[in-house]
Amino acid sequence: MSPLDTVDFGHRQLIVRREPGLALRAAWRSVVVLGILGLASLGLAVLALGVGQYPVPPGQVVAILLGQDTSFASVLVLEWRMPRILLALLIGAALGVSGAIFQALTRNPLGSPDVIGFDFGAYTGALVAIAVLGGGYYTTSISAVVGGLLTAVVVYLLSYKNGLAGFRLIIVGIAVSAVLSSVCQWIILKIRLHQAITASIWQQGSFNGLEWAQVFPVLGGLAVAVAMLAIVGPQLPILQMGDDAAGALGIRPGRVRLAYFGIGVLLIAVAAAAAGPISFVALAAPQLARRLTGAPGVGLMSAAAMGAFLLLGSDLIALKIFAPAELPVGAVTVTLGGLYLVYLLVVQARRR
Repeated sequence: MSPLDTVDFGHRQLIVRREPGLALRAAWRSVVVLGILGLASLGLAVLALGVGQYPVPPGQVVAILLGQDTSFASVLVLEWRMPRILLALLIGAALGVSGAIFQALTRNPLGSPDVIGFDFGAYTGALVAIAVLGGGYYTTSISAVVGGLLTAVVVYLLSYKNGLAGFRLIIVGIAVSAVLSSVCQWIILKIRLHQAITASIWQQGSFNGLEWAQVFPVLGGLAVAVAMLAIVGPQLPILQMGDDAAGALGIRPGRVRLAYFGIGVLLIAVAAAAAGPISFVALAAPQLARRLTGAPGVGLMSAAAMGAFLLLGSDLIALKIFAPAELPVGAVTVTLGGLYLVYLLVVQARRR
């Protein structure tokens, strides 16, 4: 038998080289990025607490926060402005985590909830509440949550075929968004002028007029989401390896994917119920966080920190750019989102 006809059934030795220093450097980089984002958000919060019709210097804001100043300025800072800042941080974190979850589930950087269409579902629910039930903050918020959840269910059912495919989820979400957009436009044409104005303001996404009463429901919703994440465990990076690899590791991909889908929907619904649909943050926060940390997988903590920083920074711009008038924060995030997409297009064009 010639050498060419010989069949070799021998076993080859597979050598896996581990470099613990690489993982350690990545972990330290993530910790450093989290620390920097936390300090930057704290600085923005101090600045934002002093912005308004009655400005308060940053030094006095710090004194008020430390309990060393009990003048009238403390009422402005703690009672009127603090709820807005906390909501910006909490909702920004919720949007960042929700975006990271959906981008991981779809394996697509465009797979954020605002692109998929859940924001339009929340807006449709709020619009129905304004047109039929007369509006009101809590009525509109609850209807927005219901609208977002129903949209999520419809998108999930239409996308499911022998599993949940990320690309199919995005396409179906965009199609459902187009349908809901047409429905919203029709409702706007039929309702009264003052109702249309109210709906338009809510659609932009804004923190204007929010008080401590709105902080606690958001905290409750986020607490439920965190508890669900703790129950599911850190299995999201494993899903990105593919269903076969996840199944080999003892994970049921369908159930885990559905659980993360529900958590992401809950987070975006809580955010939309409190402040209206806010675009861009869920899209950009996970990607920017990943670029800074250099992590190959999904970092929910870094996405949350980046989301909080982006939304608080956007709200500060909304407060300052046309002061004393206040822009809806959603108008600022949409503008930043457009610039970010242009940047991505330029980068992709240069790579080609």
